[in-house]
Amino acid sequence: MSGSRASAGTRWYSSLTGAQWKALIASNLGWTFDGFEVFALILTIGAALHQLLNPSQYRLIPVYAGSVIAITVFGWGVGGLLGGILADYIGRKRSMTLTILAYSALTGLSALSWNWVSFALFRFLVGLAIGSEWATGASITAELWPDNARGKGGALLQAGYPIGSIISSAVWVAIGTSGPNAWRYMFLIGVLPALIAYWIRRNIPESTRWERSNERRRAAHDLRRQGATLAGEDAAIVRFTLVDMFAEPAVRSRLILTFIMSLAVTIGYWGVSSFVPSYVGTVASAQGLAAEAQRWVGLAGLVQNIGALLGFISFGFLADALGRKPTTFSYYLLCLVLTPIVYLWVKDIRLLLLGFAVYGFFIQGVFSWTAVWLPELFPTRMRATAAGFIFNAPRLISAVAPLFAGSLIVGLGGYGKAATIIGIFYVFGLVAVPFLPETKGKPLPEADTLSAAEPQTALQQTA
Repeated sequence: MSGSRASAGTRWYSSLTGAQWKALIASNLGWTFDGFEVFALILTIGAALHQLLNPSQYRLIPVYAGSVIAITVFGWGVGGLLGGILADYIGRKRSMTLTILAYSALTGLSALSWNWVSFALFRFLVGLAIGSEWATGASITAELWPDNARGKGGALLQAGYPIGSIISSAVWVAIGTSGPNAWRYMFLIGVLPALIAYWIRRNIPESTRWERSNERRRAAHDLRRQGATLAGEDAAIVRFTLVDMFAEPAVRSRLILTFIMSLAVTIGYWGVSSFVPSYVGTVASAQGLAAEAQRWVGLAGLVQNIGALLGFISFGFLADALGRKPTTFSYYLLCLVLTPIVYLWVKDIRLLLLGFAVYGFFIQGVFSWTAVWLPELFPTRMRATAAGFIFNAPRLISAVAPLFAGSLIVGLGGYGKAATIIGIFYVFGLVAVPFLPETKGKPLPEADTLSAAEPQTALQQTA
């Protein structure tokens, strides 16, 4: 039976092997623990800065919070670029092992912060480790899973992030009122599950696609050392992967379009969602619930991430059923529409919780396109580098989004208008989606298949 098409009456998961499931679970767990750590920052940033800043600086907490989150996102971007390149050269499995070790060593440092500068520095280091993990997991899942179920596999991988965020929210609901050092306990807790992920990741198989690509790379290097003139893919495969992405027109066009899409969704998320806890705390206080504000903050994070979990998983099933294009376009559109609804029109705290559940379904669920669609657009020799670049390079730009949003909140005197302005960036994703090829049910591309398919894709776009 072809990997791209299941026979009638066969369930999509019936042909999956233990190795395929093990790779998904391991990658998912790494992303789960990353989700815990990152959302712990979003939940605790206000409490942490109240302890790390002087009372005279409290008025500027949104600006300081934006700065710390921006530095974290910047570190994430740098780490993601390095991690993708590493995975293409030393292998998916070895790269994941190294990054999980780095994550385990660094994630607890934030609990030792003594002022906001040290806190920001530790957050940058943690961001480096977090960013390095995703491209490897996305690549190995795509390369091991069959064509007919790859969308579901990518979405299930991506679902690890909200699972981690849900756990983080639940922990914060439990310990958030335990005292001024509660935020430090959150980061110490974040160290423990990373060790479990390392143990699991030691047992996953290496991608055979990467092994074949690596053998070809070594053979091409041997030929060049012997004085041979390389041409075609042999010439391409010896180029540095980050350079190789821009050298081939078929790859370059996809790279530009997906970069625009990733930039739009990354700015939208970090510029808007980063301030959900602060916004919910403000609404709760305005309704006379100041004493329970942190509880409502934890509940908002919990329901938003439950919605996100459903959004991530639903994306995979919809993408495998309807296609990558219509599913991605629909998610971007609803992100654009829902942002002003949630931040400008809903004022009741209980109704706001429902609003953030629906909001989370789309504003976080939309990230599933990166795990589902991205690996299907680039050949094996550069897949992790390209995925890491597209997923993480926009963070080097969007790192300013929380800082910009924090300044807007202070300047405009509230969250609603600032969130709506930032949310307009989703328009860029809507414009870019139609120009990418549909990859539903198709085999992963190699250099020759990519070049052969590109003229047809361009012709279809013109038609």
